[in-house]
Amino acid sequence: MAAPAVQERSFLMTRNQRCCRNDRAIAVLLVVLLVLPLWTGMAIAAEDEARPLRVVTYNLLHGGPLSGFKDDGSHLEARLDMAIRELRALDPDIIALQEASQSRRHGNVPDRIARELGFSVVFAPATDRIFRFAPLDWLIVTLMGFKEGPAILSRFPIAASEIFDLPRCRRRFEPRIVLRAEITTPGGPLQVFSTHLARGDECQMERVGEIVRTRRSSGPSILMGDFNTPETSGGLTALREESGVVDVFRSANPDQPGPTVWQRIEVERPTVSRRVDFIFLAHGRAASGRVRSSRIVLDRPGTLPGGAALWPSDHYGVYAAVDLMSPRAESAARAERP
Repeated sequence: MAAPAVQERSFLMTRNQRCCRNDRAIAVLLVVLLVLPLWTGMAIAAEDEARPLRVVTYNLLHGGPLSGFKDDGSHLEARLDMAIRELRALDPDIIALQEASQSRRHGNVPDRIARELGFSVVFAPATDRIFRFAPLDWLIVTLMGFKEGPAILSRFPIAASEIFDLPRCRRRFEPRIVLRAEITTPGGPLQVFSTHLARGDECQMERVGEIVRTRRSSGPSILMGDFNTPETSGGLTALREESGVVDVFRSANPDQPGPTVWQRIEVERPTVSRRVDFIFLAHGRAASGRVRSSRIVLDRPGTLPGGAALWPSDHYGVYAAVDLMSPRAESAARAERP
């Protein structure tokens, strides 16, 4: 009679062992379900922190006011296709454009580029401010069917934007502006400025420096654009010294000339000889930035359907990779320095 009792105890032990195994499996599954999202989030955050911020500045060469009515030989559509392909390959996070245009013939160019890249965009036509009298400016722009100015495109949300008029010390009816955007990046808040200065107008450079200094915030700032003056000019020297901005390309490439203008768009050979397109980095009050690398981009010709050479613009672009450093990361980096 003992055999059935032994069999019953064996059966109960087996069932209890199965229950324990099932309980352990359920517990492990619950732990995985709870920890996996946290681990994935930490991995994504670590990847975002490790990846530098990638920025590009680029003058598009809009083709002039008459491009709203006819093709003036600048082949804007073909050049835009080339630029979009190159920008997509560069995979930047933020793009500062100059000579971004809107016309009857080509539509809103910065908006078109932003849609192709899946970016947000702010566009500030300087031509809306020729006479500083809104009704007259509107009439002029409407009759021309053309407007142009700087734009900022961003992979990350653009929280706010602002436009600053620049003084016209040399050309009274040539409006120039600075466009500022506040961008929310994974590394923290960032200010981005895009501008296109008149050639030889030093008072515009002075005003740009004032804007960067007075708009300094907790996060770093990046100033980009076509400054129409070489790096050795008095205006740019004063901008670097008085505003504390770092020439990113020169910081990364002390011995490279890095010319960006002026490229004849219809010839096969490079014709650039001067560097007038710049990316400047300014530290914030609580966070800073660190240059990883910088190089010249959009510096190769394509071809028209008939085989003739065509360059994307009369300017080359400038690319930079920058680390945005939080206060804690900045403190750690300083502690590691000898």
